Amino acid sequence: MTVAVGDLAPDFELASHLAKDKKIRLSDFRGRKNVLIAFYPLAWTAV
Repeated sequence: MTVAVGDLAPDFELASHLAKDKKIRLSDFRGRKNVLIAFYPLAWTAV
C-alpha cells in the first residue's frame, strides 16, 4: 500500500511504552492531536 502526501494514514495499533498491557491506536489521536510518523529503514541494522 502506498500513502501519498495529504492522504490519511491507515489505522494501526502499537503497544504503549507508558502503560503496561495498553495498546495505542493511531485513530485515538485523529482530530485531537497532530501525529508525526517517521520511518528509518535499516537504521538499526549492520547494512
